[in-house]
Amino acid sequence: MFFKRKDMHPRIETETFKQSVLARGGAMMMTEAEFRKGGLAPLHSHPHEQVAYVSRGSFRFRIGEEEMEIHERDSLFVPANVEHECEALEDHSVIIDIFSPQREDFLK
Repeated sequence: MFFKRKDMHPRIETETFKQSVLARGGAMMMTEAEFRKGGLAPLHSHPHEQVAYVSRGSFRFRIGEEEMEIHERDSLFVPANVEHECEALEDHSVIIDIFSPQREDFLK
């Protein structure tokens, strides 16, 4: 399957956050989220495993009890059902997330 950028539309768009589903199939889904400085993904958990890659900017990320600043080209892993949150430290910070299994809630 192929996914063309020109055919993608934000799933969510607010003043500080924009997220799009980039690709999905089988048991995986890839999303892109762009944040303005101070934009938050508030504390949450989900039954999906998640890997993330910072393609631009920087974030303060908390996974369980561990907190760290991550920067362009850094990556991370979030186990299923572990609480996590992040805050963008720069405008136009972008993170690519891959979830397994797919986030069905993102398709509604």
